[in-house]
Amino acid sequence: MGIRRLGRPAGYNYPIGLNGLITTTSNTVVDYLVVAGGGSGGEYIGGGGGAGGFRTASGYSVATTTNYTIVVGAGGANGSTSGVLGSNGSNSGIHNTSTSIWSTGGGRGGGFPGSAQYRAGDGGSGGAGRSWPPGSPFFIEANQRGVGTPGEGNNGGIGGVSPGGLVLAGGGGGAGGAGGAASGSTSGSGGPGLTSSLSGSPGTYSAGGGGGAEGPASAGNGTPGVSGNGTPNNTTGGSGGTNTGGGGGGTGLVPPYVNVGSSGGKGIVIIRYAGSTQQATGGTISTPSNYVVHTFTGDGTFATNSDFGQTQTFSGNYSIN
Repeated sequence: MGIRRLGRPAGYNYPIGLNGLITTTSNTVVDYLVVAGGGSGGEYIGGGGGAGGFRTASGYSVATTTNYTIVVGAGGANGSTSGVLGSNGSNSGIHNTSTSIWSTGGGRGGGFPGSAQYRAGDGGSGGAGRSWPPGSPFFIEANQRGVGTPGEGNNGGIGGVSPGGLVLAGGGGGAGGAGGAASGSTSGSGGPGLTSSLSGSPGTYSAGGGGGAEGPASAGNGTPGVSGNGTPNNTTGGSGGTNTGGGGGGTGLVPPYVNVGSSGGKGIVIIRYAGSTQQATGGTISTPSNYVVHTFTGDGTFATNSDFGQTQTFSGNYSIN
């Protein structure tokens, strides 16, 4: 089917609806995924780090010849030395004077000694708590866990104490569910992430890290390639995956107690629009079937050109052939 302009034969009346104006509009909307940095895992039987906030939407209106600043949040850094608390992940966003889309960095996992200043952090998803044996001066913090941000993630899990008296930690919250609580002789596993196919191939983002454990208890697991496993010994838990927003795994505890928490994973921002013609700049550009995709693994600018959102109007008499 095409559009054909006709000459006007003598005495011919054009069909109703085929004369006048025809308007065509190019892309005016985008789909986006904004994932923040994951929180670091806790140390000394530390809780798993919470996943970075996960926000996605379709049909978001954008303007022509306009710059949008892209921020990709870093993962929370580990404590670097024993006894130093880890940190929350950093926020990711798309913004300018008229646009403000932000995802919240994941919360850090709780750590030694379990007192208030070592609590798990709130965030996109909350960091997990760690426990302490009943009767200790820090037991009041045993059930504390980080709180997730509604629409971005979920709460971390709480720690516990095994039947044999071993200290356990919870798993960090994920975008797809809360972190697991310690149970029996096993620390909690990280909450699940969510899958997005905006890049052209499905990928999982924003999963929580697993909780550490006091050896020989069992540590919690993360999501492979996204968030870190906890450890049951004096080694650092697994780090969150780069550009996944995964939380770091919590670190275990055996003498000589020199462990530190693990780092969270850096976030990512993906923007796509329909068609096969590039109408903006910024990030790494790919063209999966029927889309143009701009992937930002670090800070940058998404800049629409003069064709983006442009409306063209044609006048005259037309018929459909």
